[in-house]
Amino acid sequence: MYTMDNLKHLGALEKNASPAMKAFQAFDKEALSDGVIPKKYKELIAIAVALTTQCPYCLEIHKEQAVKAGVTQEELAEVTFVAAALRAGAAVVHGTHLMNK
Repeated sequence: MYTMDNLKHLGALEKNASPAMKAFQAFDKEALSDGVIPKKYKELIAIAVALTTQCPYCLEIHKEQAVKAGVTQEELAEVTFVAAALRAGAAVVHGTHLMNK
């Protein structure tokens, strides 16, 4: 089901909702461009979010962009565990809701 070939259907979204797609593309480009936070860090953030949301498309796209921005294999490994810690931490703190009597 998840294959990068599905991205060829983005054109159908643009055809059928052009203003929204163009606005999204402009927003995405601006949000991920070099700024106060360097692009390299933004791509690491994007990867952490993609690992947390488990979006295979985002993982593929942002890994490619991260490598272009100079991210190393070691940084990719570390960001994996940052995301894992946040996911695990969320489960633990949500467990506090179960402790109500």
